Amino acid sequence: MNTRKRFKQSLLTSSISLLLSSAATITMPVMAQDQAAPEDVEVIQVSGIRGSLLRAMDIKRDSSGIVDAISAEDMGKFPDTNLAESLQRITGVSIDRASGEGSQVTVRGFGAANNLITLNGRQLPTTTGSRTFDFANLASESVSGVEVYKTADASVTSGGIGATINLSTHRPFQSPGTKATFGAKLVDDKSTDKGDVTPEISGLYSQTFADETFGISISGSYQERESGMQQFLADQGYRASDYTNTGWGGVPAGEEGGINRPTSGIYSNPQQPRYVFEERQRERTNGQLVLQFRPTDNLTATLDYTLIRNNIEEQHTDASVWFTYAGDRSESVWAGEPNAVPLIYSELYQINSDADLQDTSLTVGAWGREESIDSIGLNLDWQVNDDLQFALDHHSSEAEMKASDPRHGTRNNLQLPSYTRTRTGLDLTGDLPGIATGNIENFNPNTMRLSGSWFANDFYTSEIDQTQVTGKYHYNDEASIDFGVSINTVNNRYRHTQVQRADWAGVGVEGDFADVNWTEDTILDKFDADAGNFGGTATQSEYDLFNRIWFADFDEIVRAAEFADPVANVDTVWGDCLAPEGASAGPNGEGHFCASTDWDADTNRFTEEETTAAFVQLHYEGELGDMPYDAHLGMRYERTDVTSTASAPGYSRVEWSEDTSTAVTGVTEVETLSQEADYSQFLPSFNFNISVTDDVILRAAVGKTISRAGYGELQGGTTINTSGSLSGYSGNSGNPGLRPLESVNYDLSAEWYYDEGSYVSLGYFRKDVTNWITTGTVDSTIFNLANPLDGEKFDAAVAALGAGASNQELRAYIFENFADDPNVTPNFDENGELDGGTILGDPATDNLVNFRINVPVNGDTEHTIDGIEFNVQHLFGESGFGGIANYTMVDSGLEYDKSSLSDTEALVGLSDTANLVLFYDKDGLQARVAYNWRDEYLNERRVNGDLTAPIFTDAYYQIDFNISYEVKQLEGLTVFVEGINITDEYTNEFGRDNRLIYKLTQTGARYNVGARYTF
Repeated sequence: MNTRKRFKQSLLTSSISLLLSSAATITMPVMAQDQAAPEDVEVIQVSGIRGSLLRAMDIKRDSSGIVDAISAEDMGKFPDTNLAESLQRITGVSIDRASGEGSQVTVRGFGAANNLITLNGRQLPTTTGSRTFDFANLASESVSGVEVYKTADASVTSGGIGATINLSTHRPFQSPGTKATFGAKLVDDKSTDKGDVTPEISGLYSQTFADETFGISISGSYQERESGMQQFLADQGYRASDYTNTGWGGVPAGEEGGINRPTSGIYSNPQQPRYVFEERQRERTNGQLVLQFRPTDNLTATLDYTLIRNNIEEQHTDASVWFTYAGDRSESVWAGEPNAVPLIYSELYQINSDADLQDTSLTVGAWGREESIDSIGLNLDWQVNDDLQFALDHHSSEAEMKASDPRHGTRNNLQLPSYTRTRTGLDLTGDLPGIATGNIENFNPNTMRLSGSWFANDFYTSEIDQTQVTGKYHYNDEASIDFGVSINTVNNRYRHTQVQRADWAGVGVEGDFADVNWTEDTILDKFDADAGNFGGTATQSEYDLFNRIWFADFDEIVRAAEFADPVANVDTVWGDCLAPEGASAGPNGEGHFCASTDWDADTNRFTEEETTAAFVQLHYEGELGDMPYDAHLGMRYERTDVTSTASAPGYSRVEWSEDTSTAVTGVTEVETLSQEADYSQFLPSFNFNISVTDDVILRAAVGKTISRAGYGELQGGTTINTSGSLSGYSGNSGNPGLRPLESVNYDLSAEWYYDEGSYVSLGYFRKDVTNWITTGTVDSTIFNLANPLDGEKFDAAVAALGAGASNQELRAYIFENFADDPNVTPNFDENGELDGGTILGDPATDNLVNFRINVPVNGDTEHTIDGIEFNVQHLFGESGFGGIANYTMVDSGLEYDKSSLSDTEALVGLSDTANLVLFYDKDGLQARVAYNWRDEYLNERRVNGDLTAPIFTDAYYQIDFNISYEVKQLEGLTVFVEGINITDEYTNEFGRDNRLIYKLTQTGARYNVGARYTF
């Protein structure tokens, strides 16, 4: 830390910083030193909003680079109930939410995977299977301060191009004596339809003994939360094609393709829109134990253990339709040529018999996961003499995510189609897309039968062993040098299985699920947005808006499904469970409505990164005229060795068992592949700060930072999508040889601290980034599988029926004319009528399946991101009122080409952000209202054949508040009420046009009421 005084601190801010240093330390904790207040300084304790802002401002002002900070308002009281929600108040920081709660952070346009999160200066393992840290795992009550390092620093662990974010927790020697705080609150989450008010409790106890030779601190929190969501989801996306396409995925030319059918450019068609309802229950436990020992004045030992547990259960129900790109589509309405959007997309089917009816599907699921992080660390801080200091810091940490119920796995899906639909429509003219069917009254459990299902099971483990030895030498009053070495080993293993039945065309009979205890409900009134209603269409009255859904216990549905499935048609992996007696089963009695832990039969991937590093950093203080300055020149060298081992299965055949999709099935042997790679980095940095007056500081910085590729991108091996569509087959492969993103960063800023607790800052940043990771695509005939849609039988059907024949007609022709072929198995209903069937690829007559394999590769193009950050914080004297306003503008010069059918270069997560906070803090009453806004941004570049598309998140704002009151009749007692997203805003994701909605999610407001007692 820079030790010089570049401004005159007031008695008040000096006292605050000394007394509450545990909440605000700019140096990484491996070099942290405890300071005692000078005997001649009167200590004035200021907590609350004002105290938090004063401490955070002092951190920013004292920093050697560009740093923003958040400090706890009091012991055990962070400004927001969620750490990510607090971080979004900082300039340049925006967040992504999950289940209505801050989950991941983006800094200066770089997403969560490009920011490094540390706890007390140590890299944290994650439960996400990636480099992204989920802030929902960590209770804010356990954190005393957060520092966001935006400029390069040689002493800081590499990995964050956007920023390195350090979370600081309590240490007993930082607050000598006996300190304790206990809190309790009730949470009312309005997003849940079935949940109730839930409790949260937290506490922290800290004490020092024997003339502050020993210290102990123990903290913990427990939370139950019940939440939910309502969602329109087009997860299959919109199939985009050139206007000349009149085949599958397109519409006929001219009036048969609808009103204003495009005659130039491209157009997009929906595939499977659905309404989704989910309920979620979470149980989170955090704990930390810290022991400190100071046998002499110059030696401090700290031993700490951190525990994080997060158990989540989810229940899913959705209702959907599947467009077949067949039937009469003349009532479709188009707009936006040359990038045309279906304002209304309609398919009217000619129904001559029940076999012509299409399915309306109910999809159900229930799953859960257990997430855990355990970390134990030791820190030794030795002040050799007045000029030399050493520190040793080591931690061993591990994280894990696995299924809470081995039978359910970590996600599952069971489809129950009702073949009663006479038409299908999607109206995109409303705020909520409207889905319509014909004969909606016939969509009920009496007409449902069993279709396909899958039970996925993910198992992530992450282990980090990190050792850092650092030192500091003060050469004289003007110069000092920091130095250190470290070794950091990160092991990650990703295991995945999927037990899949590919019976998407339906099996069993109607009524197989009639005896399940169902509850009927409506759909559209659960959304605040209004749905499109097909106004203006010729047959509007016959479009039945999808406003009917059924709920039941998932396990009861599974029990019915086990006996509804006549044949156990499992793709590759059987479940761990045994099938019930009398139900279809595997060769050894295995069940297929449950998950599997046979990892080697599906996906089992491991990566190890071992990084050795050394750094040296020179600090120098001087004066230019009467202007004090400080300069910091650093160099960090790192070498990283990467080892990747992957196991994945092979496959033997392709089945065409449904009109619109195929399945890759038949597991063969498991193959294991190991690959190694390495790279080295020199990471220089230079920070310069000058106080042109006592209150004005100018800063300049230049440095190089890196961000490593995601674990999933580094993991070797090839996996394929076993559910193919008629538009092609795809797969994914990792690349252990990926180099990290490299960024040369330039920063300029000016800060004016014009009054007590008040300042204005304006900064410019620029990042020149290379080694961007993009998706390359290679053609592969991996597994040498015969394609039933590319061979003699398929060609014969097309020749006989014409190129415009529907898939249903083509399949019927093959069943009728090739029934004796051993690769053709027609099904017949009880009346002897053809009812689908299976067509296998024939190696003798069919061509091989071509898989388009997506592979991550480093690009050779440099892209620049630059932006401006503005922030003002003002306290209105002693009135108690104050406010914060900030705005960040970010630009890259790249924009996704929405008219292209191929992926185009553009940066994900880049957006402008703004915050406005107004508060009052006086005489024990604190009140704050916060407005947060994030502009529209690109959140995904989806690459998948004709589903390739940009996906944007629409501009979003949220308003939160909290009010607290210190009860004067009982010193130390504070009562409070909090509200999050009080205007019940929803998030919206869209594609090439803002009317092509992919995901519209409505969660709801959340209110907390509680009390906290501190002594």
